[in-house]
Amino acid sequence: MDLVNFLNWNFIGSLFSIILINLVLSGDNAVVIAMAVNKLPPAEKKKGIILGTGAAILLRIVLTFFAAQLLNIGFVKLFGGLLIIWIAIKLFIDGAPEDEHKKTATNLKQAIVTILIADLTMSLDNILAVAGASQGNMSLLIFGLGLSIPFLVFISNFLAKLMDRFPIITYIGAAILGKVGGEMIITDPYIVKLIKNPSHLTDYIIQFVFAIAVIIAGKCWLRIKMKSSIKGGALKAVLSYENEVVDPFNLKNWDIS
Repeated sequence: MDLVNFLNWNFIGSLFSIILINLVLSGDNAVVIAMAVNKLPPAEKKKGIILGTGAAILLRIVLTFFAAQLLNIGFVKLFGGLLIIWIAIKLFIDGAPEDEHKKTATNLKQAIVTILIADLTMSLDNILAVAGASQGNMSLLIFGLGLSIPFLVFISNFLAKLMDRFPIITYIGAAILGKVGGEMIITDPYIVKLIKNPSHLTDYIIQFVFAIAVIIAGKCWLRIKMKSSIKGGALKAVLSYENEVVDPFNLKNWDIS
C-alpha cells in the first residue's frame, strides 16, 4: 500500500469515524477507568490510567473478530449487564465520601483488572460500531483505536481529578454505570423475546431504575459496613480498657518506691 492510497479521503474519513465513534461511545468506559484508579496513590494513578486504557484498547482489537457473533448470543448481554451493575456498586462503595473506614489505596493490578473486565463487558456494542466504520480494514482499525488512546487517557485523568475535588461525582459515575448495565440487560436477545420487544419508554424507565438501584444498594452496603466497623471498634475499645484496668489486689501494680 503506497502513501497516496493510504492517505486517500476514504481512508481519512473512515479513520475520523473510528476515532469519533470510539470517543463518543467510550464515555462510560472513561467513568469506569476514573473510578477504578480513584483510590490509587498519586504516583500510580496516571500509570493505572495509561496501562488500563492501553490494555482495554488492545482487548477491543482482539474482540472485533467476535463482536457480531457474541451480541447475538442469548444471556451474554444479560450477564454482562449484571456484571457491570456489580462493578458499579463496588466502585461506588470504594469511592464513596461517607465511608470513613475505606482503604487509602487500591492495588494497581486490581484496578487494571477491574478496568479490563468492565471494558470487555461494556465495549461489545462499541466494537461492532467501530468494526463497521473500518470496513474490514484491520490496519485502519488498529490505527484509529491507537489514536484514541491519548484522548481516553485525558478524559479518564480529568474525571479522576474531578472525583478527588467533588466526591459527589462518584454518585453520578455509579448511576451512569447502573444505567449502562440496565441497558445491556434490556437489550439482551432473551429479554427482548421475554417481554416482547419493549418500547423506548420501557427501556428508559428500566435504565433509570437500575441507575437509582446502584446508588441505593451502595448506600445500604455502606451503612452495613460502617455499622459493623463501629461495633468492631467499640469491642476493641472495651477489651483494651479491660486490659488497662489496674487490679488493686495485684502487688505488681503497687507503687511502693
